[in-house]
Amino acid sequence: MALILFQVEELVERYDVDCVPFTDKNKITKYIRDSSSNKTCTKTLRVQKKMKNPIYVYYQLHHFYQNHRRYVRSRSDKQLRSTKHEYETKECLPIATVNNNSKPIVPCGLIAWSLFNDTYQFSVNSKVVEVDRKDIAWKSDRDYKFGSKVYPKNFQSSGMIGGGKLNESIPLSKQEDLIVWMRTAAFSTFRKLYGQIKVDLDANSNITVVIQNNFNIYEFGGKKQLVLSTSNWSVGTNKFLGCAYLYVGGFSLVVAISFTITYVLKPRPLGDPAYLSWNKYPSIYEN
Repeated sequence: MALILFQVEELVERYDVDCVPFTDKNKITKYIRDSSSNKTCTKTLRVQKKMKNPIYVYYQLHHFYQNHRRYVRSRSDKQLRSTKHEYETKECLPIATVNNNSKPIVPCGLIAWSLFNDTYQFSVNSKVVEVDRKDIAWKSDRDYKFGSKVYPKNFQSSGMIGGGKLNESIPLSKQEDLIVWMRTAAFSTFRKLYGQIKVDLDANSNITVVIQNNFNIYEFGGKKQLVLSTSNWSVGTNKFLGCAYLYVGGFSLVVAISFTITYVLKPRPLGDPAYLSWNKYPSIYEN
């Protein structure tokens, strides 16, 4: 029964090594930074067991420290929420204004600047498999942390480009890639949701993935992986949280039943309240 509850099918494919034409670090860095170079890469994944939809598509990064103190602080939450605060970029240095002049960058800061920008296209037997990229961010983030009237401005427009670009005609509340990325990870190895596949993938089928390998993890020795995963009632492959809930809940239930039997079904007998009577025991009221 436990195996059925926790059964999750998952495909994990590392692609950062195979998707560069060089082994020399300097050549790789130059290749990744060159916007004119063709970074298309094709990988084939084989489905071992049938994967029922929805199938969650994640990108997983290793040795990327989103939890670094300066990185986490490099953002302006007020700017993200309202156009009234677009000039509040003090916390975003050095990614605050365009060439240190008065034009603010929206969204500012290192987190937004380093936006993940690899892309994936899937097909099975030459038939395109669509990836639904809507509702991948937390609803609370979309509704309350990113303004529906705040639009990207001067983003990735000068100097060194850090990561992905944003469509300036779409408000931040609709830029779900950005919203997902800006919910910073607690550890140096993490995965973030890219989208969902809404069709089943049959066992022994081959998935062709066309990858645009844009995100630069090579300069700091990082790794990139593509993850396809189904889910269960406990959401993912990590069994710890589900088991912890079951054990703690079961223990609490046993304790509750024990208390019920002890104090409700067999209550403790009351003592003789006669000792409270003044006439019978006057000495207890004397000083």
